[in-house]
Amino acid sequence: QVQLVESGGGLVQAGGSLRLSCAASGRTFSTSAVAWFRQAPGKEREFVTAISWTGGNTYYTNSVKGRFTMSRDNAKNTVYLQMNSLKPEDTAVYYCAARRTATIRTMPGDYDYWGQGTQVTVSS
Repeated sequence: QVQLVESGGGLVQAGGSLRLSCAASGRTFSTSAVAWFRQAPGKEREFVTAISWTGGNTYYTNSVKGRFTMSRDNAKNTVYLQMNSLKPEDTAVYYCAARRTATIRTMPGDYDYWGQGTQVTVSS
């Protein structure tokens, strides 16, 4: 079992930056693919980015390419999401998710463990 705890959310003006963290405890997730999803009010949960277990491969949804960067530190059992040039449409609850396996997937149903989420609000 893996427990995931997100932190770093908050309120920021458009154009600003935030850095989210996701700390894992329990079974190590150093060999797991990890992703960030987000869910805005009234919308379905959507994929944002994912990283392979080595950190060598990352995948981003088009709307965040060039603005968001995902990284991981397996020694600390932590992944990060650096979000720059934030836009009001980035407002959502951001969730960290991990798979039992190493390959990146983009559907919520492919992930086995979820954090509780952290709110990101971008004002215009």
